[in-house]
Amino acid sequence: MNLRNTYLISFFLLLVFLISGTLLMNGCKSKNSSTYQLTGDTIADGKNLVQLNCTKCHALVPVDALNKNVWKHHTLPAMARYLRLSYYVGGYYKSPKDTGGLSLAEWQTIVSYYNKMAPDTLPAAKKPVALINDWAGFILKTPAPVKYTSFTTMATVNPNTHKIYTSDEVSDKLIEWDNKFNSNEVTTLPSTAVNAIFKTNSSGQNDAILSCIGQIQPVDFPNGKTIQIALEAKNTKTNQTLIADVLARPVQTVEGDFNKDGLPDLVILGQGHLKGGVYLFKQNKDKTYSQTTIIEKPGAVQAVTGDFNNDGWLDMMVLFGSGDEGLWLFLNDHKGGFTSKNLLHFPPVYGSTSFQLADIDHDGNPDLVYTCGYNYRNSRILKPYHGLYIFKNLGNWNFKQQWFYPINGCTKAIAADFDADGDLDIATGAFFADMQNDPAESFIYFEQVEPFNFKPHAIPVSKYGRWMSMDVGDYNNDGKPDIILGNYSSGFMFQLGLKPFWAKNLPFIVLENNFKK
Repeated sequence: MNLRNTYLISFFLLLVFLISGTLLMNGCKSKNSSTYQLTGDTIADGKNLVQLNCTKCHALVPVDALNKNVWKHHTLPAMARYLRLSYYVGGYYKSPKDTGGLSLAEWQTIVSYYNKMAPDTLPAAKKPVALINDWAGFILKTPAPVKYTSFTTMATVNPNTHKIYTSDEVSDKLIEWDNKFNSNEVTTLPSTAVNAIFKTNSSGQNDAILSCIGQIQPVDFPNGKTIQIALEAKNTKTNQTLIADVLARPVQTVEGDFNKDGLPDLVILGQGHLKGGVYLFKQNKDKTYSQTTIIEKPGAVQAVTGDFNNDGWLDMMVLFGSGDEGLWLFLNDHKGGFTSKNLLHFPPVYGSTSFQLADIDHDGNPDLVYTCGYNYRNSRILKPYHGLYIFKNLGNWNFKQQWFYPINGCTKAIAADFDADGDLDIATGAFFADMQNDPAESFIYFEQVEPFNFKPHAIPVSKYGRWMSMDVGDYNNDGKPDIILGNYSSGFMFQLGLKPFWAKNLPFIVLENNFKK
């Protein structure tokens, strides 16, 4: 890439960021019509002002969710711009005449409120059950180290062929691995892939639909693409078909016949940064796609499909993990669109990262397995509320928290019956784990001993990598679910002074299931 192109891209990135930020700030401004009479009581005024102003875009963040330092120097300055206030070094704020209803005095009251009421430090999370340091029923399997630093963004198993596929941010190659870890370069991607759908086409050949994110960093630069790869094609330069481009950081693509015309459609999650959304790509008879917008809302991290109201039409649940965080149900309206309903709201400091519907207690109602722990925004401290949650389904998708296990920076959870005893266990990975003090939490296997009661095993794999991606699949075709962990070995460091001790050249590892049936 020449210097001129670099400048053009940098300018475009800046332009998109400024336009996106302006749109978002204007959006918040338009909602800022409430007036409040200050009483002089900092605590009462601050609490009321926060409730009036800070819940218009997201759920309320409790004052004790962050410490004083983070509120003062990071989170509040970052939030001020959405209310059209400018922040300057030293804690000085400036407000133009048009502030959208929030005066400088009101904002300073909010700042003083957090400074008085926020704790100096957050208490460390206390694990309700101590970790058991063992291999449980797994055996470590690794490929040979590669010659480069590994930035694996996807490590997944094709259930049709039992082969592993990986994508790396630096090389942008799609690599295929057999169960002996012999590798084969399938194709060069437009950008690193973070999600895959595997399918068999009408000719019996194996294909993959890949979400190529464009920018792994959270910026508004819509160069993501969704592509289809002919995995068995001999020509690695002509085995790609473009499905959609100009996408805002697509993190997942799901497939389903949403309009019941016999053709599989796609839903693409454009996570974006300040701008993004969930988009429906209806397949036409000529195999092209027509795009419509389900919701213009950034932050989508994962979607699950199903007939959630038993009307015979395919619906969706979508988890949003930034800003207005929460779980939304999108019910098919039978007319090519969806009606939405919020099922759960989470404060924006949670950093929601994944969910799965799984019947943990065998009562016939799928429960919610949920993780939170993205920790690279405006509050990069360990948070005791990050971890693995289970919400019991009380019926009709009404969820109530039933169980919680704290895991710093938890990124993914997958429930499966790993030990073949008839109930569901849970595997968790934590990319933002406390690698300085408790690296064992970067991967935990939760063995279920009775409904909502788990025995946590810290599988000793922290020295082999830093796990951004995780998948469960039968890579060796023995009928048992194995676990694949992708190593994004460098970058996104949030703990000052942390010196990496983990392997940099392993693209992934496999925890081979050795439980006896």
